[in-house]
Amino acid sequence: MPGTVATLRFQLLPPEPDDAFWGAPCEQPLERRYQALPALVCIMCCLFGVVYCFFGYRCFKAVLFLTGLLFGSVVIFLLCYRERVLETQLSAGASAGIALGIGLLCGLVAMLVRSVGLFLVGLLLGLLLAAAALLGSAPYYQPGSVWGPLGLLLGGGLLCALLTLRWPRPLTTLATAVTGAGLIATAADYFAELLLLGRYVVERLRAAPVPPLCWRSWALLALWPLLSLMGVLVQWRVTAERDSHTEVVISRQRRRVQLMRIRQQEERKEKRRKKRPPRAPPRGSRAPPRPGPPDPAYRRRPVPIKRFNGDVLSPSYIQSFRDRQTGSSLSSFMASPTDADYEYGSRGPLTAGSGPPVRV
Repeated sequence: MPGTVATLRFQLLPPEPDDAFWGAPCEQPLERRYQALPALVCIMCCLFGVVYCFFGYRCFKAVLFLTGLLFGSVVIFLLCYRERVLETQLSAGASAGIALGIGLLCGLVAMLVRSVGLFLVGLLLGLLLAAAALLGSAPYYQPGSVWGPLGLLLGGGLLCALLTLRWPRPLTTLATAVTGAGLIATAADYFAELLLLGRYVVERLRAAPVPPLCWRSWALLALWPLLSLMGVLVQWRVTAERDSHTEVVISRQRRRVQLMRIRQQEERKEKRRKKRPPRAPPRGSRAPPRPGPPDPAYRRRPVPIKRFNGDVLSPSYIQSFRDRQTGSSLSSFMASPTDADYEYGSRGPLTAGSGPPVRV
């Protein structure tokens, strides 16, 4: 992180040839002349550093977004500002605008795709630890070429990225604490030494000869691991004690699996219900069979005449009717009593004597 900020500073604001601060003795007082834009950037770095250092794992999604934004914007800015794009040398403002737009996309991808965000967080942790190792070994080791520091940075970054994918919670806590402490140390370096420690990191990465560090630089460098340790302890015991984003992801996956199982069970029950033949009703409650289609050769018969309880002829009426008949009509009526009775709605014999009324 100090190397990134220092690189941006020396590309946007190139150092003067007669830089009196670089390689000056520690007893020489520093003439601090701050500028508005670098001071504002360092203040923002300090604020984000506090959030990273002490609330990193609690603000998990925000950390993933800011990490993706940082990587995307820095890489694209260096490519656009150092290289020619479409045969045109872009200015610092145009390069910053392009880098910010692509950095926002990278931040969204890192926030939405959890594995990508964790990989970038682990990669940042490895780069910072490799840079700290190069700074700590300055009095004892001087790299002969740029490949040594570059290999250390790449190896440490990939190793920490893979370990973060394997153990996300502890290494995310460590990465956010180290990153936040580095941002705070960088902001303090600007206000104390005008980014001399950042320039020292850049020169070490280039394998260039560097003068020894002053006690102020060593004090700022010691502030980095101290704040990192404090950030890890605060997150472990206070801010991120009961938070677990891994459990949230696992619970969502379990919920989806349970819903999928419930749907499968319902589908199986529906298939079994369709394949099962319809059950016959019990004997006591058997429904009457439905009438089938009529036979085309079937001819409907006329409805028979219905008889009611009131269709009764009294014997006196029959006797009076019989007395009125004379001659041949009487003989014909007596010859066929059943037919005459049928004509008037009675099936009883007309010669019946007195007795109870006859029901038809």
